[in-house]
Amino acid sequence: MAKGVVKQRKSRRCLWCIVAIVILGGIAGGIYYVVKKKILDKNSSSTSSLEDKYSDALKIAMQFFDVQKSGKLVDDKIPWRGNSGLKDGSQAKLDLSMGMYDAGDNVKFGFPMAFTATVLSWAILEYGEHMEHINQREPAENSLAWITDFLLNAHPSQNVLYIQVGDPKEDHKCWEKPEKMTTKRPLKLVNSSKPGSDVAAETAAALASASLVFKKTDSTYSSTLLKHAKQLFTFADKYKGSYTKSHPEVATYYNSTGYGDELLWAASWLYHATGDTTYLRYVTEENADKYAKVDGPTWFSWDNKLAGAQVLLSRLSFFGDKGAKGNSGIDDYKKSADELMCALLPDSPSATASRTKSGLIWITKWDSLQHPVGSAFLAVLYSDYMRASDNEILSCGDDSFEPSDLRKFAQSQADYVLGDNPMDISYLVGYGDKYPEFVHHRGASIPVDATTGCTEGFKWLSSKKPNPNVAMGALVGGPFKNESFIDSRNNSMQTEPTTYNSAVLVGLLSSLVNTSSPVKSLK
Repeated sequence: MAKGVVKQRKSRRCLWCIVAIVILGGIAGGIYYVVKKKILDKNSSSTSSLEDKYSDALKIAMQFFDVQKSGKLVDDKIPWRGNSGLKDGSQAKLDLSMGMYDAGDNVKFGFPMAFTATVLSWAILEYGEHMEHINQREPAENSLAWITDFLLNAHPSQNVLYIQVGDPKEDHKCWEKPEKMTTKRPLKLVNSSKPGSDVAAETAAALASASLVFKKTDSTYSSTLLKHAKQLFTFADKYKGSYTKSHPEVATYYNSTGYGDELLWAASWLYHATGDTTYLRYVTEENADKYAKVDGPTWFSWDNKLAGAQVLLSRLSFFGDKGAKGNSGIDDYKKSADELMCALLPDSPSATASRTKSGLIWITKWDSLQHPVGSAFLAVLYSDYMRASDNEILSCGDDSFEPSDLRKFAQSQADYVLGDNPMDISYLVGYGDKYPEFVHHRGASIPVDATTGCTEGFKWLSSKKPNPNVAMGALVGGPFKNESFIDSRNNSMQTEPTTYNSAVLVGLLSSLVNTSSPVKSLK
């Protein structure tokens, strides 16, 4: 009851009025408190339930890195995996035994592997506390180091980088477990006469971002990573050329559509790692005109990093980085990132039409989930940058959106992956009651005790029985545009998982585990 509403009166009747009002007010207040508490408890329970879902999914997704490891396995957590590729690199007197296989075969491709490391580093840097909350930071860092150790060994001198172990053409003639490989393991490299600016720059980005991850826990290792990152960037920039032009036979598997995006991406990470404004000038002056000017939004993937660079550089604008202050080039990247976010939001006037009826971003039938998961990861990063920097409005034409709208979009893509889709199937193997059982994956499809040569193993490819081994945490290719999905081992377009998509999914799920603000500086 507000002060001064009721005056003192001598009348007993009015005294009883006061008592009645007090009692009724107390009752009403109690009812309000109870109702409000129930609403808050319900909202808290709903939020907790969502976070538990994403936490459970993250724990599962993280396991796929163990499934994909090459080399002498330490504390092997996958019962059907064992040591493999132990002599990789020996013909060049290098130890290239570590690293990870790219997908369901037994080849190690440096280009997508480096991207895996860059994205995993980004996820740890932004959401490491979320991971730590559910005991997943250490596994993430261990998986990252498993790749970066390989990348360091693959860079024996300043202008030489080994980019592939194994021959995919010969490998695909066989269906055998990595532990029992019978094919030769040739190497491919890029150097000053056979340049590969794309793969060298992506490797530089991987090592620069990883140097930030390990800066506090292992400064010596961090310094080594950064040293190699700087050398690789210089190599990539000095000897320009695409690695698939130097090695045309690789284009069938991981064709690079250009190297400009990797150069910008690598320079962006090197600026974050060093604070050296030389790298900032690289991305905002002449090279911005060369490589950053595109019509409309681009899709973040192992081949195209421009959207990732736009969001990463926008970070500098959001949090008022001193080195970027007054740099109009950074503002241009943020404008491009704004346009991308507006394209992703389904209710935006500039929303992309590249979606399924259920709202999943859909760009290509091969490995269709890479683009929605990548888009969602960038969206939730942008949402968190906005929220943490008190930038609450995103303008899309005449409409305005909030950070929560971007987060809602990101959740919708994650939920689709986890089973909220017309097929009622989780595309994350091991999560939920229904997930793909015929994953296109050699190791998962062949029984542990089976003895197979190169071609004898094809009976397991064509087997009508589900995989005897579960590729825990595998994110399969995904649905067609009509949202159908055929769970067949021979349907590699839809059922083959990739390590790099898992890295992006780990980033997305880590962001959704909690709503705490990101760090304001990655340094």
